[in-house]
Amino acid sequence: MKHAFYYLLFLLILSTLSSCREDDFISLPDEDKLPEQEASNIAGFYLLNEGNMNMNKASLDYYDYQTGLYTRNLYGTANPTSTLGLGDVGNDLGLYGSKLYAVINASNKVEVMDAETTERIAVLEVKNCRYVTFDGGFVYVSAYDGEVSLGNDKPNGFIAKYDTTNFDQINRIEVGRQPEEMAVSNGKLYIANSGGYSPPQYESTISVIDLDSFKVIKAIEVAINLHRVKADGKGNIYVSSRGDYYDTPSNLFVIDTQLDQVIDKFDIPCSNLTISGDTAYVIGSAFDYSLGDFKVDYAMINTQTRELLSQPFISQELVDKIKMPYGLAVDAYSGNIYITDAGDYVSPGKLYAYNLKADSLLFEQVTGDIPAQIAFVFKKPYKD
Repeated sequence: MKHAFYYLLFLLILSTLSSCREDDFISLPDEDKLPEQEASNIAGFYLLNEGNMNMNKASLDYYDYQTGLYTRNLYGTANPTSTLGLGDVGNDLGLYGSKLYAVINASNKVEVMDAETTERIAVLEVKNCRYVTFDGGFVYVSAYDGEVSLGNDKPNGFIAKYDTTNFDQINRIEVGRQPEEMAVSNGKLYIANSGGYSPPQYESTISVIDLDSFKVIKAIEVAINLHRVKADGKGNIYVSSRGDYYDTPSNLFVIDTQLDQVIDKFDIPCSNLTISGDTAYVIGSAFDYSLGDFKVDYAMINTQTRELLSQPFISQELVDKIKMPYGLAVDAYSGNIYITDAGDYVSPGKLYAYNLKADSLLFEQVTGDIPAQIAFVFKKPYKD
């Protein structure tokens, strides 16, 4: 129960800090001028800010490559009848075809928006939803299917499958407790089960769903408290474990999707990662209760050779600037790395743009509270 006590204490501190904020309000958009980007197939990107729980502070920003304009709080203006704004805790963001999907965890919904205007198209009601991924004209949503609270009595989570044209729920299947990120590879969907609501009785498996039959065909034993899942260019799956924040550290594992078994392990903390080309970029901001602090690392992995590269992917100067690294994305065309900084978790965060080849900081930008997820917008033509 020691783990549960500290977890609840952490939530209580955040709640107390949040209560010192102003009353809920829907902010009007405001703009800043940033450097323009060279022409490519990417038009810009959306950034989803989580906001604090019970504050309805989730918000959506957009950075336009061509004009250099960074616009905050887009959703409220595009959807004036949505009196509570985007909602409570923005957990994930994905763009598929002409539609933008924002997972609003504590509001139990996935907002489906027009990718150009951010006007609401539909709302998918999913209890305690967590992440989205896409394949073959369908959107897959992971969900805890339980209240936001600790306890051993929580039900198993599920994956819901929706048609991206009419948004009908096609199917739903049970997986492990508190499922997190997902990735598609080799005709299968891989889901990280965390069991995060029942420490120290964490889950430790990746559920594997065959997409043709939509049935769970295997549970791959990996490590406790799984979280991030990304597919590389070879079809392998990279999955992170958050550990127990005490004796079992955070780690990163590689799963071969032909064998459906773990084939490699990197003894590095991993709180977030993205894969671009043949490189996995890893942020490790692992909390250790014995130290009472976070240990932060930045690492790169060659996904072709599975070699851990020696140098971090940002300069020491930028490392020193960032208080709490959170979101991470890489532009596959320019190679620019975007890192968000959650700061103190209750004030506006920051977005940093860094060019690895030039070893230079391109810009820094104030965002909403807890900037988390980035979704790149590709130029037309696109189809759903």
